[in-house]
Amino acid sequence: MRKVVIVIGMLVLAVGALFMMEQPSVQALEEAEAMVEPVALYQGGDQEGCLTCHDGIENIREEDSGMMVALSAMGECTACHGGDPSVTLAEGDVISDTATVEAAHTPTGRLDEFFPDPGSLWVADQTCGLCHPGYVDALERSLMNTEAGKIQGNLWSWGIQEDQHVIYGNYDVEGAETILGNDTYKEHMTAMKEKFPDQFPESLEMLPNPTVEEIEADPKLAGFTYQRQQCQRCHVAVKGRPKRGDWRGMGCSSCHIPYSNEGLYEGADQTIDKTESGHMLIHSIQGTREARNGIPTETCNTCHNRGKRIGVSYQGIMEFPYGTPFDENGGKQPKLHTKQYLFIKSDLHHEQESRPENPEGGLLCQDCHTSIDMHGDGNIFGTTLAQVEIECTDCHGTTVEYPWELPIGYGEEFGEDLAEAEARGVGTKDDLEDGGNYATLYDEQDGYLLTSRGNAFGNVVLQTDGTVMVHSATGNDFLVPVLKQLSEDGEWKNQDAQVAMESVGAHMDKMECYACHADWAPQCYGCHVSVNYSVDADGNPLVDTDWVATANQKDSGDKYDNFIKSPGKVSESRSYLRWEEPVLGVNGEGRVTPLIPGCQVIFTVRDREGNVLTQNEIGRTPANVEGAGAEGQRGLDMAPVQPHTAGREARRCESCHGNPKALGYGIDGGRFMQGYEVDRYVDLYNPDGSVMPENAQVQMQAIPDLPMDLSQIVDPETGEQLQTVGSHWPDSGPLTEDQRTRMERTGVCMGCHQNMADESFWTDKVIAKFGTVMSNDEHIDVMNQIIQEAVKDAVEE
Repeated sequence: MRKVVIVIGMLVLAVGALFMMEQPSVQALEEAEAMVEPVALYQGGDQEGCLTCHDGIENIREEDSGMMVALSAMGECTACHGGDPSVTLAEGDVISDTATVEAAHTPTGRLDEFFPDPGSLWVADQTCGLCHPGYVDALERSLMNTEAGKIQGNLWSWGIQEDQHVIYGNYDVEGAETILGNDTYKEHMTAMKEKFPDQFPESLEMLPNPTVEEIEADPKLAGFTYQRQQCQRCHVAVKGRPKRGDWRGMGCSSCHIPYSNEGLYEGADQTIDKTESGHMLIHSIQGTREARNGIPTETCNTCHNRGKRIGVSYQGIMEFPYGTPFDENGGKQPKLHTKQYLFIKSDLHHEQESRPENPEGGLLCQDCHTSIDMHGDGNIFGTTLAQVEIECTDCHGTTVEYPWELPIGYGEEFGEDLAEAEARGVGTKDDLEDGGNYATLYDEQDGYLLTSRGNAFGNVVLQTDGTVMVHSATGNDFLVPVLKQLSEDGEWKNQDAQVAMESVGAHMDKMECYACHADWAPQCYGCHVSVNYSVDADGNPLVDTDWVATANQKDSGDKYDNFIKSPGKVSESRSYLRWEEPVLGVNGEGRVTPLIPGCQVIFTVRDREGNVLTQNEIGRTPANVEGAGAEGQRGLDMAPVQPHTAGREARRCESCHGNPKALGYGIDGGRFMQGYEVDRYVDLYNPDGSVMPENAQVQMQAIPDLPMDLSQIVDPETGEQLQTVGSHWPDSGPLTEDQRTRMERTGVCMGCHQNMADESFWTDKVIAKFGTVMSNDEHIDVMNQIIQEAVKDAVEE
């Protein structure tokens, strides 16, 4: 059978250039059919038997597409699913007849098993991988499947992880090699891997599953239960959670087969129950302009609604506990991804897609993120920054350099000095990561823009008139605002933009664009986790779905009924939510970035008898890291993030320079949310401060190791770091003391207004010259006058 698969794969690859293009010529189609005819004969070719049951089912691609022609030659249905197409539904038989179904789904050709979901990662080497060589191996090692970064970060918070070396994934995985990408990209990745071996491991071990006895002896090991039951459901080799908004396929089908939030089939196949959730929306592949106009944002959000929440944030929504406004029956909004949402403001790249009154449509996730960002490149990645190859400046450039004038690596310097590096230039078809074989091939005109690692964006084109165009998979095209062009043309929207991006060069050189341009960021402070290993009301041991164990069944099923349970039951809650003005810190690339609570774990664990083993404990990192001593740092991780909430108008200067929270000192300097180190009663009190009722209950339980507000990462008095900031890269952390000193201008108003105490000075000099009432713009002008006069006086002296 392996020889047959190899022969078929060679035949398919031999005609790849003919049938993989989205609009092949008639001659190419004829040659493709002729060359793969032996495969069709081997498979049986005739699909009439399948359609006697599945009458009305949609073609997986458009009938005249190169992909559909190739599949037709290979056997259509059986090329991907296997089965016996010679079995037909006899007169008088019913579709649900078990014997007929079993016979039809018994393999007779190339595939030795029937695959309900042929996109499953565990069978894709026999299906999708035949025509897309390398991608199955890459996807198996990518973060979309291993979730290695999430695991490492969470275990760091629980005090389990001993260093930044990435050890665990959802599966045992070995072999890391850059098999995708052009030569420039491969050279860049070789250097990155040599510099950061901890973040690019050569292998991964499956996430351990300690016994309950081991956890009772060391309660922090409950972090493994939390990880396996709550955090690992969002990788592509396992089915999604059977909840509204979480329905999806497996492997390639996770993204390339559309599932609605309701999980209901809306096609014409008569065998699929249209009232039963858990089915694809339609039997059709989505991916490019030609394939259903790309992959909708909401497909990505079947997973990207937790953790850093970048998917739902891109749509402009953030979870909140109220569920208002009410519907026409007085009920709350339906839960989506098990949560209810508040609309705040969508990312400017997305907002047109989300507004019915503007049918033009915005950018999809895939319009910016490359194939490698999604599928990986064959390496094992330990963090998001390790896998994602794009930067904002790849398309927008800087105020002094066009995108093609920037060097490879700009925006993700990781401490490297690129001042003498040569310009990256633009690319041709040969620089495309896939050689132009799979995605829509756009006219390159003066060249394709390159990513920070050297691959060509196949959809971002430098046009012959000097403008940059991004071709969206939706079918829409957008001109890209290029900063150097705006600067040369003097087309700044306002003076703030010119000063921030052009006059203060350090902003562009040392900050992520989204440090200022992120309008907001979801901030879920305090991740309170309770892990209970006791019994339920009926005396049965508490258990829940173990997503790692479930995934390691490695099946290709299409049902939501094969979940494996493991001991323990996890419940979660939080301290408080915010969305405005996130804290700033430094990411692994060494640039200033927004921070959000990554996983500020405060955990409580109960044993099999229901006894509390530890209550409201905060894990500690290894000794002498992140500004801590022998006791380690508090594992309340504040994570560097690209919030995906970009706005045209950036944060105001004051929101950083006059804001203690932005500097890391906490909301309003950390003066709130104090006193959680002791139990707090709310009842009647005696004059001496003791609680009057003997039966008084503790209203708020103590968190013994929490002397500060959860938004505070640095003590403003001592400069001491108070919690972890990023767990993956050596350069991530709070703003440095030098950065905070340069930034902080809190209280500068008193520079002038302290003189209000001198009535004669204020009245006779200030008011007499400037007046009593000034608008904000007038106030700015006055300050400018005062500064210019002061400088003039100083020069004259």
